[in-house]
Amino acid sequence: MLFNSYIFIFCYLPIVLVGYFGSARYWGQTAALLWLVAMSLIFYAWWNPIYSLLIIGSMSINYKLSQILHKSYIKKIYLIIGITLNLALIGYFKYTNFMIEQFNQVYGTDFFIKDIMLPLAISFFTFQQIAYLVDAYHGQTKEYNFLHYCLFVLFFPQLIAGPIVHHKELLPQFFNSAVYKWSSEHFSIGLTIFVIGLFKKVVLADGVSVYATPIFEAAESGVVLTLYEAWAGALAYTLQLYFDFSGYSDMAVGLARMFGVLLPINFLSPYKASSIIDFWHRWHITLSRYLRDYLYFPLGGNRRGVVRRYFNLFITMLLGGLWHGAGLTFLIWGMLHGFYLIINHLWRSLKQTFNVTLHLSWLSGALTFLCVVIGWVFFRAESWSVALSILKSMIGMNGIVLSNKIITASHIPLHVFNAMGVQAGDFFANEIISGKLAAKWILVLLVLVWCFPNVYEFMRNQKPALDFEGKGSRFVWQPSSKYAYFIMILFVWAIFGLSKETEFLYFNF
Repeated sequence: MLFNSYIFIFCYLPIVLVGYFGSARYWGQTAALLWLVAMSLIFYAWWNPIYSLLIIGSMSINYKLSQILHKSYIKKIYLIIGITLNLALIGYFKYTNFMIEQFNQVYGTDFFIKDIMLPLAISFFTFQQIAYLVDAYHGQTKEYNFLHYCLFVLFFPQLIAGPIVHHKELLPQFFNSAVYKWSSEHFSIGLTIFVIGLFKKVVLADGVSVYATPIFEAAESGVVLTLYEAWAGALAYTLQLYFDFSGYSDMAVGLARMFGVLLPINFLSPYKASSIIDFWHRWHITLSRYLRDYLYFPLGGNRRGVVRRYFNLFITMLLGGLWHGAGLTFLIWGMLHGFYLIINHLWRSLKQTFNVTLHLSWLSGALTFLCVVIGWVFFRAESWSVALSILKSMIGMNGIVLSNKIITASHIPLHVFNAMGVQAGDFFANEIISGKLAAKWILVLLVLVWCFPNVYEFMRNQKPALDFEGKGSRFVWQPSSKYAYFIMILFVWAIFGLSKETEFLYFNF
């Protein structure tokens, strides 16, 4: 079931809300939790009922292991068993075919590739449960029973694509009696955040996707892109991914708030980042935090010298890339960001060592954005060769084309342009997309990304998410008719776009 569907918005969500608060009022808090867990399981099973057995089995085994970890004298062995089982589960479903393909290529074999359907959200709920086991090993989960644990894993706003919630963030809120009482304030705040996220997904992300997808598909079919086509495709996908994934995260935060529950923030204007380090403090924040706490720190973090620190950083990002998908392009994307971060840390160290002060935030921001766009080309491309072809077009290695109007207006002879490797022709010679419409979409979305506040800054007076400390903005939501009309317009606009339901990009991860 998709957040951006009629059945979710007009059927499932009202039923869950009424059932939850009604159960709490007439039968108590335990009944409300049972209702929420049951409806969350239905939400997951809607995609494929068979895999609901998988997540139930996964929860049962992991919870039992967490209980053993509280009591056993050989805790480390059980922790290793638990982590191994979880990694084996995700490894089978997500990486089996990838490993077989690589083995066949290296050794010239022809082993059969199985038709394995990837269970929805397996990367998210597996990582959440590994973190829970680690915390159980350290004695931090003793107060939770199996119902609490099921709620932690299944809570439907964050189940499919995050935010990756820590049990300390979610479960203590359900020990507060206030979350079992209906609040029109919580509902209106949650609905506002949800509608903004819905608009970002349905109108903005899906709108710009019609310029990103054809470009990448053309490159995959062997078309040599012009410089402008390559840039249009790369920028369109950069914006599509942001509005798609941040839209989902906003919707998740909004849905949880309708129940009076605060989720952690997952996006904080990442394309405004002034460095790659800053970017990873703003993009998929809960994944960055998870990789830091449960991978980077256990590897040694920055406690074992500079060289080991950079090695740990690189391995963390490499595995972060592999977490996103089984493919060389995801590995390259992770490696690329590992190198970015190492260079960024080295640059910071050099500035501190030589006491260098540079006030070029606009330049560092532009360079950061450029590096991110290059990374997204690998992230989106089906193969590294396709990604390299697109990047070659982006830097003019496949030829630079200027329109006849520009060449004529310049009063420079054509042979001079030809000598510089510039040809006369159409910016979008392959006629894959409408160049003018693509340029307008990209320009408008870049203005929204760079010049306007994010939803959490817009809602900052209402404490929209856990631990959010946003800077001031001229645009601040208030419970007034003016903002109600604004949100209603966004909602109606988005609803008209629901006729063609599209999955969120991160559903594939």
